[in-house]
Amino acid sequence: MLVLKRSFDFVLSAIWLLIFSPAFLLLAIAVRISSPGPALFRQRRTGRNLVPFFILKFRTMRVDSSGPAFTLADDPRVTPLGRWMRRTKLDELPQLWNILRGQMSFVGPRPIVPELIATNPAAYRKLFRVRPGLTDPASIKYADEAQRLRRVEDPERYFHDVIAHDKLRISLDYQHHATTITDIALLGRTALVCHRAVMAELPRPRFRSLPSRSLASRPS
Repeated sequence: MLVLKRSFDFVLSAIWLLIFSPAFLLLAIAVRISSPGPALFRQRRTGRNLVPFFILKFRTMRVDSSGPAFTLADDPRVTPLGRWMRRTKLDELPQLWNILRGQMSFVGPRPIVPELIATNPAAYRKLFRVRPGLTDPASIKYADEAQRLRRVEDPERYFHDVIAHDKLRISLDYQHHATTITDIALLGRTALVCHRAVMAELPRPRFRSLPSRSLASRPS
């Protein structure tokens, strides 16, 4: 299954990189225009067998910003364009290159910052026997993670004590029964979530209702 999955990842990522290349160019230009700094953001993450690699994203924060690894829905570090890209998940598109290189897979546990491993080394060592992925069930459940964190009193504590542990549990559980069929189904669910997010961000047309004419004003 691993050989089949890697072949699937390589072929599909190469096709999608070609298809989305115009979108890559437009988004890169938009990021550069919206705020000073590079178009891409590189961050050290944990990969298969806990080997670190640099994940790629379109930059959504100002280059001089600093703070926790997680972000809130109204995080001041995030640019207006970056906020839109995060909501639509378009900032994740450069990870197709990580998949093509074999650092990631389409389906697998989301790569984490190395500092998080110290919270549960044995579980994370078991989890990352496989390549990290672009999506998994935990990613879908916590697609609104920024909004959840905004609603709690202590976001940092809630992230470490609740969200990180729940993601680990969900990802380990999925890893035990994952098959090619479940991976394809998960990709479909992810595509649906992304489609809904994009559609929600599109401007909605406003229709002006015509004033009604009373029966008395109609010509006989």
